[in-house]
Amino acid sequence: MTEGYDPNNVFAKILRGEIPSQKLIETDTALAIMDVMPQSKGHCLVIPKAPSRNLLDASDATLQAVMPLVARLARAVQTAFSADGVFVAQFNEAPAGQTVFHLHIHVIPRYAGAELERHAGGMADPAMLADQAAAIRAALESL
Repeated sequence: MTEGYDPNNVFAKILRGEIPSQKLIETDTALAIMDVMPQSKGHCLVIPKAPSRNLLDASDATLQAVMPLVARLARAVQTAFSADGVFVAQFNEAPAGQTVFHLHIHVIPRYAGAELERHAGGMADPAMLADQAAAIRAALESL
């Protein structure tokens, strides 16, 4: 059985502006940001603003709002970094790998022959994340 939604999770705090982030796109329903523990160059996240623990309790309206943003972001990261592919992932509950219990979707550029970094391997350099965010925002404008 799953627990309820915790409004003090890190993504809820980012959405409220209590924790800084490298924003990529913001709509009325979602926010896209850089992942601070990237597994690959250009790894970012799409976070719905609705308080959902994960896919299992998200409304259909929330899912309908975020998926076009996920696809747009996937095209932008592939363009920005000349990625060979894009991995899109979403985890539901701890046994499935979820560590932050607010629905979020990973958009991870993949490069032929390159392994993914460990996700909890440490925080990335903020200047590097800012540079990558600028490249993604430029790609978003060109698409």
